[in-house]
Amino acid sequence: MGSQHHRSTTSASSSSPRSLFSSFCSAALRRKSIELTPTSSASTGGLERHLGPFELVLLGIGASIGAGIFVVTGTVARDAGPGVTISFILAGAACTLNALCYAELSTRFPAVVGGAYLYAYSAFNELTAFLVFAQLMLDYHIGAASIARSLASYFVSLLELFPFLNGHFPSWIGHGKELFGGVVSLNLLAPVLLAILTYVLCYGVKESSGINSFMTALKVTIVLVVILVGSFEVDVSNWTPFAPNGFKEIVTGATVVFFAYVGFDAVANSAEETKKPQRDLPIGILGSLIVCITLYVCVCLVLTGMVPYQNLGADAPLAEAFTAKGLKFVSVLISIGAVAGLTTTLLVGLYVQSRLYLGLGRDGLLPSVFAQVHPKRHTPVNSQIWVGIVAAVLAGIFNVTQLSHILSVGTLTGYSVVSACVLTLRWKDRGDIHASKMRLSSWCEGVTCLVIVAVSSFAAGLCYRFGAPFVSLVIFFLIAVAAAAALYFRQVYGETPGFSCPWIPFVPIISIFFNFFLFAQLHEEGWYRFVILSLISVGIYAFYGQHNATGAITDHYHPISTDTA
Repeated sequence: MGSQHHRSTTSASSSSPRSLFSSFCSAALRRKSIELTPTSSASTGGLERHLGPFELVLLGIGASIGAGIFVVTGTVARDAGPGVTISFILAGAACTLNALCYAELSTRFPAVVGGAYLYAYSAFNELTAFLVFAQLMLDYHIGAASIARSLASYFVSLLELFPFLNGHFPSWIGHGKELFGGVVSLNLLAPVLLAILTYVLCYGVKESSGINSFMTALKVTIVLVVILVGSFEVDVSNWTPFAPNGFKEIVTGATVVFFAYVGFDAVANSAEETKKPQRDLPIGILGSLIVCITLYVCVCLVLTGMVPYQNLGADAPLAEAFTAKGLKFVSVLISIGAVAGLTTTLLVGLYVQSRLYLGLGRDGLLPSVFAQVHPKRHTPVNSQIWVGIVAAVLAGIFNVTQLSHILSVGTLTGYSVVSACVLTLRWKDRGDIHASKMRLSSWCEGVTCLVIVAVSSFAAGLCYRFGAPFVSLVIFFLIAVAAAAALYFRQVYGETPGFSCPWIPFVPIISIFFNFFLFAQLHEEGWYRFVILSLISVGIYAFYGQHNATGAITDHYHPISTDTA
């Protein structure tokens, strides 16, 4: 009897870990059905619809164009020469492919918050969605703190243009004062600016959108003035040679300036506050990106035409170029434009963070306190205050700009997953009539091909980065092409209502390839951050998310029929 009891106890204890793991896997593979995703409105405790196409375009521009348009154009031109214009065109084309994927999914899903997180939840599974959220959110938190410190510094520098204020601001006000060997860097103004913007965002989306529209219009006007005035100072002989250091520097420049376009994805997170999301979201996503590409290319042409690329400064190339031409007043406008640009970038960044927290709070993957919406203001006040506090603490105490080399990981992760979502949601179940010898389902076979594209592009990026023999780069490229061919010939793609991404499956595949190629160009610490944060996120999901999630409506993650006939 005792031995039997001992055997049953031993059996129970040994099966417990297997049971926990089985439960974890079952929860992790849950997904949310598109058709059954509930919509929200102000009358049902949701957000209020105030945004039209014009506001959405300005939202995307406000998120994308910060102070970088006055700086990064010149710093890249020092290596690529006048060919920096081609760098921005190539990067803009790559971003356009990602934007087309966002535009399709933004009209396919119900008008609720979530963006890339929501798309991954429906196309893949609950755990993938949570991992996408975690990677994006770390980018947003550190990015907001870094932008706040830059805004504080630019704001103080702008005030110091007045002679009676010059030299009267201590470093701890806006530029930062390092203490304890640089471990702490005090900045008083950055948290104050964050508190003001957080209050505006809590007050209402109509008011915050109005401020963003005004500041973005001011910023764009200043950029247009810079282009117009600078065009009269252009010497076309400065454009020769156009690519002094070869095409490789132009490609390398494209990998750098790609992140200057990041921000159009913020429009997808405003779906619940858009008046006519099916019509207006694609206009906002693609329209804002087209405007940004045009402005960047024009600034590049003017800058490299005004001053020989060898003479461009490192810190403020555009301002220095105008000062050298005796146009110092334009340099003052550039300082004002930088403050306006950073303000809108920070405002939209805080806005997007709160909407993502709202989405996870509703789905139970985060505490329900994040799901609460103010009954009068119709804004996620708790989520908004939380992201404001996190950014204020980081910006006020730490020099987070030193962490800039681990950023962009979340952005590239989100872009890649969104591109993959477009394909997986279009696949139609063929009954596995062409299943491989391993008897993988059509869906699993397709995902395997997507993984091969991603790994091959990352390997090709490493070959390019570290100067490996050209043949190795070609081999990985051909492997990706073979996987793309399998996706084209071995999958059946259905139609989708609303905006449709063209040239399926090639646009999403090329997006994934370029995104992971860029991923290979990031600092090594960015790769470590991706792995470590993913492991931490799995742990959080295992201990909290899987037990409290309410967003998953079905356990199936097989192909979704998209036949609308």
